[in-house]
Amino acid sequence: MNTEFTHVLLNGRTVALSLHQGRIAAIEPRPEPARHVAIPLPVDPHVHLDKTFTAGRCKSSKPGLFGAIDAMETDMANWSEEDLRFRMGRALKEASDNGICALRSHVDWPGPQTPLAWHVLGELAQDWCRRVHVQRASLTPLDLLGDPDHGSRIAERVASDGEVLGCFVYRNSRLEESLEQVFALAARHGLRLDFHVDEGLEAEANAFDRIVALTARHRLAGRVLCGHACSLSIRPEREVARAAGAAAEAGVALVVLPTANLWLQDSSYDRTPRMRGLAPVHEMRAAGVSVLFGSDNVADPFYPFGSYDAVEVLRLASVSAQFDPAGWLDSITTRPTEALGLDRPELVVGGRADFLLIEGCDWNEALRSPRARRQVVRTGEIEQDDRVAA
Repeated sequence: MNTEFTHVLLNGRTVALSLHQGRIAAIEPRPEPARHVAIPLPVDPHVHLDKTFTAGRCKSSKPGLFGAIDAMETDMANWSEEDLRFRMGRALKEASDNGICALRSHVDWPGPQTPLAWHVLGELAQDWCRRVHVQRASLTPLDLLGDPDHGSRIAERVASDGEVLGCFVYRNSRLEESLEQVFALAARHGLRLDFHVDEGLEAEANAFDRIVALTARHRLAGRVLCGHACSLSIRPEREVARAAGAAAEAGVALVVLPTANLWLQDSSYDRTPRMRGLAPVHEMRAAGVSVLFGSDNVADPFYPFGSYDAVEVLRLASVSAQFDPAGWLDSITTRPTEALGLDRPELVVGGRADFLLIEGCDWNEALRSPRARRQVVRTGEIEQDDRVAA
Protein backbone atom coordinates (compact mmCIF):
# COMPACT_ATOMS: atom_id res chain seq x y z
CA MET A 1 0.00 0.00 0.00
CA ASN A 2 1.24 3.48 -0.87
CA THR A 3 0.90 6.34 1.60
CA GLU A 4 1.50 10.00 0.84
CA PHE A 5 2.07 12.95 3.14
CA THR A 6 1.81 16.34 1.47
CA HIS A 7 2.87 19.81 2.65
CA VAL A 8 5.72 18.50 4.84
CA LEU A 9 8.66 20.70 5.86
CA LEU A 10 11.75 18.51 5.52
CA ASN A 11 15.29 19.90 5.65
CA GLY A 12 14.04 23.43 5.08
CA ARG A 13 11.77 22.84 2.09
CA THR A 14 8.16 21.83 1.58
CA VAL A 15 7.79 18.37 0.03
CA ALA A 16 5.41 15.48 -0.49
CA LEU A 17 6.57 12.16 0.96
CA SER A 18 5.45 8.96 -0.76
CA LEU A 19 5.89 5.71 1.16
CA HIS A 20 5.89 2.14 -0.14
CA GLN A 21 6.60 -1.11 1.71
CA GLY A 22 8.12 0.62 4.70
CA ARG A 23 10.46 2.83 2.66
CA ILE A 24 10.41 6.37 1.32
CA ALA A 25 9.58 5.90 -2.35
CA ALA A 26 9.69 9.55 -3.43
CA ILE A 27 10.30 13.06 -2.13
CA GLU A 28 8.78 15.68 -4.39
CA PRO A 29 8.95 19.46 -3.87
CA ARG A 30 5.68 21.30 -3.31
CA PRO A 31 5.02 25.02 -3.85
CA GLU A 32 2.44 25.37 -1.07
CA PRO A 33 3.29 26.31 2.53
CA ALA A 34 4.05 23.42 4.87
CA ARG A 35 1.45 22.12 7.28
CA HIS A 36 3.66 19.69 9.16
CA VAL A 37 7.36 19.37 10.02
CA ALA A 38 9.22 16.06 9.88
CA ILE A 39 12.29 14.63 11.57
CA PRO A 40 13.70 11.11 11.92
CA LEU A 41 12.31 9.31 14.96
CA PRO A 42 14.15 10.72 18.00
CA VAL A 43 16.71 8.89 20.11
CA ASP A 44 17.06 9.47 23.85
CA PRO A 45 20.68 8.93 24.92
CA HIS A 46 20.24 9.24 28.69
CA VAL A 47 17.37 7.97 30.85
CA HIS A 48 16.93 6.08 34.14
CA LEU A 49 14.19 3.51 33.68
CA ASP A 50 14.90 1.78 37.00
CA LYS A 51 14.11 4.96 38.95
CA THR A 52 11.12 6.16 36.94
CA PHE A 53 7.59 6.74 38.26
CA THR A 54 8.56 6.70 41.92
CA ALA A 55 7.93 10.38 42.70
CA GLY A 56 4.57 9.69 44.34
CA ARG A 57 6.04 7.35 46.95
CA CYS A 58 9.54 8.74 47.33
CA LYS A 59 10.23 12.26 48.61
CA SER A 60 13.57 13.98 49.20
CA SER A 61 14.19 15.19 52.73
CA LYS A 62 16.77 17.76 51.58
CA PRO A 63 17.23 19.73 48.37
CA GLY A 64 19.63 19.04 45.55
CA LEU A 65 21.29 16.05 43.98
CA PHE A 66 22.38 14.25 47.12
CA GLY A 67 18.96 14.61 48.71
CA ALA A 68 17.51 12.87 45.65
CA ILE A 69 20.18 10.16 45.85
CA ASP A 70 19.32 9.49 49.51
CA ALA A 71 15.59 9.30 48.74
CA MET A 72 16.18 6.94 45.85
CA GLU A 73 18.38 4.63 47.91
CA THR A 74 15.59 4.35 50.47
CA ASP A 75 13.07 3.49 47.77
CA MET A 76 15.20 0.66 46.38
CA ALA A 77 13.65 -1.62 49.02
CA ASN A 78 10.50 -1.50 46.86
CA TRP A 79 12.25 -2.60 43.66
CA SER A 80 10.78 -6.06 43.24
CA GLU A 81 10.68 -7.72 39.84
CA GLU A 82 6.98 -6.89 39.54
CA ASP A 83 7.54 -3.25 40.51
CA LEU A 84 10.45 -2.80 38.10
CA ARG A 85 8.69 -4.50 35.22
CA PHE A 86 5.57 -2.37 35.64
CA ARG A 87 7.37 0.97 35.93
CA MET A 88 9.93 0.35 33.19
CA GLY A 89 7.30 -1.10 30.87
CA ARG A 90 5.16 1.99 31.38
CA ALA A 91 8.15 4.17 30.51
CA LEU A 92 8.92 2.24 27.33
CA LYS A 93 5.31 2.51 26.19
CA GLU A 94 5.36 6.26 26.77
CA ALA A 95 8.64 6.60 24.89
CA SER A 96 7.28 4.55 22.01
CA ASP A 97 4.05 6.55 21.88
CA ASN A 98 6.11 9.74 21.66
CA GLY A 99 8.13 8.41 18.74
CA ILE A 100 11.35 7.40 20.49
CA CYS A 101 13.02 4.68 18.42
CA ALA A 102 16.02 4.02 20.67
CA LEU A 103 17.23 4.93 24.14
CA ARG A 104 20.05 4.25 26.56
CA SER A 105 19.01 3.62 30.15
CA HIS A 106 21.41 3.75 33.05
CA VAL A 107 20.84 1.08 35.68
CA ASP A 108 22.03 1.66 39.24
CA TRP A 109 24.76 -0.86 40.09
CA PRO A 110 25.77 0.12 43.63
CA GLY A 111 27.51 -3.10 44.67
CA PRO A 112 29.48 -5.99 43.16
CA GLN A 113 26.37 -8.08 42.40
CA THR A 114 24.39 -7.66 39.20
CA PRO A 115 21.23 -5.73 40.12
CA LEU A 116 17.76 -7.15 39.55
CA ALA A 117 16.86 -4.14 37.40
CA TRP A 118 19.60 -5.12 34.94
CA HIS A 119 17.98 -8.51 34.39
CA VAL A 120 14.44 -7.14 34.14
CA LEU A 121 15.38 -4.40 31.69
CA GLY A 122 17.21 -6.94 29.56
CA GLU A 123 14.01 -8.96 29.27
CA LEU A 124 11.93 -5.86 28.53
CA ALA A 125 14.43 -4.85 25.85
CA GLN A 126 13.62 -8.08 24.04
CA ASP A 127 9.89 -7.48 24.41
CA TRP A 128 10.16 -3.98 22.93
CA CYS A 129 12.88 -4.56 20.32
CA ARG A 130 10.55 -4.07 17.34
CA ARG A 131 9.61 -0.58 18.50
CA VAL A 132 12.32 0.79 20.79
CA HIS A 133 15.96 -0.29 20.74
CA VAL A 134 17.09 -0.36 24.38
CA GLN A 135 20.70 -0.09 25.50
CA ARG A 136 21.68 -0.66 29.12
CA ALA A 137 24.52 1.22 30.80
CA SER A 138 25.76 0.23 34.24
CA LEU A 139 25.78 3.12 36.70
CA THR A 140 28.40 2.29 39.30
CA PRO A 141 30.25 4.54 41.76
CA LEU A 142 33.69 5.26 40.34
CA ASP A 143 35.43 3.96 43.46
CA LEU A 144 33.73 0.57 43.03
CA LEU A 145 34.31 0.32 39.29
CA GLY A 146 37.88 1.45 39.78
CA ASP A 147 38.52 -1.40 42.21
CA PRO A 148 40.58 -4.03 40.34
CA ASP A 149 38.52 -6.99 41.57
CA HIS A 150 34.99 -5.63 41.60
CA GLY A 151 35.46 -3.53 38.48
CA SER A 152 36.71 -6.48 36.46
CA ARG A 153 33.70 -8.62 37.37
CA ILE A 154 31.24 -5.83 36.55
CA ALA A 155 32.93 -5.14 33.22
CA GLU A 156 32.92 -8.83 32.33
CA ARG A 157 29.18 -9.05 32.94
CA VAL A 158 28.45 -5.88 30.97
CA ALA A 159 30.60 -7.13 28.10
CA SER A 160 28.92 -10.54 28.08
CA ASP A 161 25.57 -8.79 27.66
CA GLY A 162 26.91 -6.51 24.91
CA GLU A 163 26.06 -3.36 26.84
CA VAL A 164 27.74 -0.14 28.04
CA LEU A 165 30.06 0.44 30.99
CA GLY A 166 29.21 3.52 33.02
CA CYS A 167 29.91 5.20 36.32
CA PHE A 168 29.26 8.25 38.49
CA VAL A 169 32.25 10.58 38.87
CA TYR A 170 32.29 13.54 41.21
CA ARG A 171 35.38 14.80 43.04
CA ASN A 172 36.63 11.30 43.85
CA SER A 173 39.72 11.03 46.01
CA ARG A 174 41.42 8.46 43.72
CA LEU A 175 40.22 10.06 40.51
CA GLU A 176 43.23 9.47 38.27
CA GLU A 177 43.87 5.90 39.36
CA SER A 178 40.21 4.88 39.18
CA LEU A 179 39.59 6.44 35.77
CA GLU A 180 42.69 4.72 34.42
CA GLN A 181 41.23 1.42 35.61
CA VAL A 182 37.87 2.12 33.96
CA PHE A 183 39.48 2.94 30.62
CA ALA A 184 41.67 -0.15 30.87
CA LEU A 185 38.53 -2.25 31.40
CA ALA A 186 36.87 -0.66 28.38
CA ALA A 187 39.90 -1.33 26.21
CA ARG A 188 40.20 -4.92 27.42
CA HIS A 189 36.55 -5.78 26.79
CA GLY A 190 35.82 -3.52 23.81
CA LEU A 191 33.22 -1.53 25.73
CA ARG A 192 31.68 1.86 25.16
CA LEU A 193 31.84 4.21 28.14
CA ASP A 194 29.19 6.51 29.60
CA PHE A 195 29.96 8.85 32.50
CA HIS A 196 27.84 10.88 34.88
CA VAL A 197 30.49 13.51 35.48
CA ASP A 198 30.92 16.75 37.44
CA GLU A 199 27.23 16.95 38.34
CA GLY A 200 27.59 19.93 40.64
CA LEU A 201 28.47 23.60 40.82
CA GLU A 202 32.04 23.47 42.11
CA ALA A 203 34.65 24.80 39.73
CA GLU A 204 37.20 22.35 41.15
CA ALA A 205 35.19 19.46 39.69
CA ASN A 206 37.11 18.84 36.47
CA ALA A 207 36.92 15.09 35.86
CA PHE A 208 35.50 15.88 32.42
CA ASP A 209 38.98 17.05 31.39
CA ARG A 210 40.57 13.83 32.63
CA ILE A 211 38.02 11.68 30.79
CA VAL A 212 38.72 13.61 27.59
CA ALA A 213 42.47 13.12 27.99
CA LEU A 214 42.08 9.38 28.60
CA THR A 215 39.76 9.04 25.62
CA ALA A 216 42.44 10.58 23.42
CA ARG A 217 45.17 8.40 24.93
CA HIS A 218 43.19 5.18 24.45
CA ARG A 219 41.95 6.25 20.99
CA LEU A 220 38.31 5.75 21.88
CA ALA A 221 36.89 8.54 19.72
CA GLY A 222 33.16 8.14 19.25
CA ARG A 223 32.87 5.58 22.05
CA VAL A 224 32.74 7.85 25.12
CA LEU A 225 29.70 9.83 26.23
CA CYS A 226 29.73 12.27 29.13
CA GLY A 227 26.54 13.40 30.84
CA HIS A 228 25.85 16.54 32.88
CA ALA A 229 29.26 18.30 33.23
CA CYS A 230 27.45 20.99 35.22
CA SER A 231 30.63 22.44 36.67
CA LEU A 232 31.64 23.64 33.21
CA SER A 233 28.90 26.24 33.57
CA ILE A 234 30.86 28.09 36.26
CA ARG A 235 34.46 27.41 35.28
CA PRO A 236 36.49 30.25 33.72
CA GLU A 237 35.85 30.78 30.03
CA ARG A 238 39.43 29.98 29.06
CA GLU A 239 39.19 26.62 30.82
CA VAL A 240 35.89 25.90 29.10
CA ALA A 241 37.39 26.75 25.72
CA ARG A 242 40.33 24.40 26.34
CA ALA A 243 38.04 21.62 27.54
CA ALA A 244 35.73 22.04 24.55
CA GLY A 245 38.58 21.97 22.05
CA ALA A 246 40.11 18.91 23.65
CA ALA A 247 36.76 17.09 23.75
CA ALA A 248 36.15 17.80 20.08
CA GLU A 249 39.60 16.53 19.14
CA ALA A 250 39.24 13.41 21.31
CA GLY A 251 35.78 12.60 19.97
CA VAL A 252 33.94 12.78 23.31
CA ALA A 253 30.21 13.53 23.03
CA LEU A 254 28.30 15.50 25.67
CA VAL A 255 24.69 14.87 26.68
CA VAL A 256 23.03 17.76 28.50
CA LEU A 257 20.06 17.03 30.76
CA PRO A 258 18.03 20.20 31.25
CA THR A 259 15.19 18.80 33.37
CA ALA A 260 17.17 17.31 36.25
CA ASN A 261 19.91 19.94 36.16
CA LEU A 262 17.47 22.85 36.31
CA TRP A 263 15.60 21.08 39.11
CA LEU A 264 18.55 20.02 41.28
CA GLN A 265 21.42 22.46 40.76
CA ASP A 266 21.70 25.44 43.11
CA SER A 267 18.62 24.04 44.84
CA SER A 268 17.26 25.30 48.16
CA TYR A 269 13.89 25.08 49.87
CA ASP A 270 13.85 28.75 50.86
CA ARG A 271 15.87 30.53 48.18
CA THR A 272 15.43 31.11 44.45
CA PRO A 273 18.22 29.39 42.48
CA ARG A 274 20.69 31.72 40.80
CA MET A 275 22.57 29.24 38.59
CA ARG A 276 21.12 26.91 35.98
CA GLY A 277 23.75 24.19 36.04
CA LEU A 278 23.61 23.61 32.29
CA ALA A 279 26.83 22.78 30.50
CA PRO A 280 27.88 25.47 27.97
CA VAL A 281 26.19 23.95 24.93
CA HIS A 282 26.88 26.86 22.57
CA GLU A 283 30.60 26.83 23.28
CA MET A 284 30.82 23.05 23.08
CA ARG A 285 28.98 22.84 19.78
CA ALA A 286 30.97 25.72 18.29
CA ALA A 287 34.19 23.88 19.16
CA GLY A 288 32.99 20.77 17.33
CA VAL A 289 31.72 18.68 20.24
CA SER A 290 28.69 16.53 19.49
CA VAL A 291 26.03 17.89 21.87
CA LEU A 292 22.94 15.82 22.67
CA PHE A 293 19.92 16.25 24.92
CA GLY A 294 18.22 13.58 27.02
CA SER A 295 15.17 13.14 29.22
CA ASP A 296 17.24 11.90 32.17
CA ASN A 297 14.90 11.36 35.13
CA VAL A 298 11.13 11.18 34.78
CA ALA A 299 8.76 11.28 37.77
CA ASP A 300 11.31 10.41 40.46
CA PRO A 301 13.15 12.36 43.21
CA PHE A 302 15.66 13.73 40.70
CA TYR A 303 12.85 15.29 38.66
CA PRO A 304 9.26 14.70 39.76
CA PHE A 305 7.71 15.77 36.44
CA GLY A 306 8.44 15.11 32.78
CA SER A 307 7.84 12.43 30.19
CA TYR A 308 9.81 10.36 27.72
CA ASP A 309 9.49 12.91 24.95
CA ALA A 310 12.59 14.12 23.12
CA VAL A 311 10.72 16.98 21.45
CA GLU A 312 9.69 18.37 24.82
CA VAL A 313 13.28 18.07 26.05
CA LEU A 314 14.45 20.03 23.01
CA ARG A 315 11.83 22.69 23.71
CA LEU A 316 13.00 23.07 27.32
CA ALA A 317 16.66 23.08 26.26
CA SER A 318 16.02 25.81 23.71
CA VAL A 319 14.38 28.00 26.36
CA SER A 320 16.95 27.39 29.09
CA ALA A 321 20.03 27.59 26.83
CA GLN A 322 18.48 30.17 24.48
CA PHE A 323 18.86 28.77 20.97
CA ASP A 324 16.72 28.30 17.88
CA PRO A 325 15.56 24.67 18.06
CA ALA A 326 15.35 24.34 14.28
CA GLY A 327 19.16 24.45 14.17
CA TRP A 328 19.53 21.81 16.88
CA LEU A 329 17.22 19.05 15.65
CA ASP A 330 20.21 16.74 15.23
CA SER A 331 20.74 16.85 19.01
CA ILE A 332 17.75 14.52 19.44
CA THR A 333 18.10 12.54 16.20
CA THR A 334 21.33 11.90 14.32
CA ARG A 335 23.84 12.91 16.99
CA PRO A 336 22.50 10.61 19.74
CA THR A 337 22.19 7.84 17.17
CA GLU A 338 25.89 8.17 16.40
CA ALA A 339 26.83 8.45 20.09
CA LEU A 340 25.01 5.18 20.81
CA GLY A 341 26.71 3.44 17.88
CA LEU A 342 23.48 2.92 15.93
CA ASP A 343 22.80 3.30 12.22
CA ARG A 344 22.36 6.92 11.21
CA PRO A 345 18.75 7.72 10.27
CA GLU A 346 18.20 9.59 7.02
CA LEU A 347 14.93 10.67 5.46
CA VAL A 348 15.95 10.04 1.86
CA VAL A 349 14.51 8.12 -1.07
CA GLY A 350 15.05 4.45 -0.36
CA GLY A 351 15.48 5.02 3.37
CA ARG A 352 13.28 3.56 6.06
CA ALA A 353 10.04 5.44 6.56
CA ASP A 354 10.61 6.12 10.26
CA PHE A 355 9.76 9.68 11.17
CA LEU A 356 7.82 12.02 13.40
CA LEU A 357 5.35 14.55 12.01
CA ILE A 358 4.34 17.60 14.05
CA GLU A 359 1.63 20.00 12.97
CA GLY A 360 2.98 23.45 12.09
CA CYS A 361 4.16 25.47 9.11
CA ASP A 362 7.70 25.67 10.56
CA TRP A 363 9.59 24.61 13.67
CA ASN A 364 8.71 27.71 15.64
CA GLU A 365 5.04 26.96 15.14
CA ALA A 366 5.47 23.22 15.72
CA LEU A 367 7.23 23.80 19.06
CA ARG A 368 5.17 26.79 20.14
CA SER A 369 2.75 24.65 22.12
CA PRO A 370 3.11 21.17 23.64
CA ARG A 371 -0.42 20.54 22.39
CA ALA A 372 0.63 20.57 18.73
CA ARG A 373 -0.67 17.37 17.17
CA ARG A 374 1.81 14.68 16.19
CA GLN A 375 1.98 11.49 14.23
CA VAL A 376 4.49 8.65 14.54
CA VAL A 377 5.38 6.69 11.40
CA ARG A 378 7.35 3.44 11.79
CA THR A 379 8.42 1.43 8.74
CA GLY A 380 5.71 3.23 6.82
CA GLU A 381 2.97 2.32 9.29
CA ILE A 382 0.99 5.25 10.65
CA GLU A 383 0.39 5.25 14.39
CA GLN A 384 -2.03 7.33 16.44
CA ASP A 385 -3.96 8.33 13.32
CA ASP A 386 -6.19 10.69 15.29
CA ARG A 387 -3.36 13.12 16.04
CA VAL A 388 -2.45 14.52 12.61
CA ALA A 389 -4.27 14.26 9.31
CA ALA A 390 -2.07 13.26 6.37
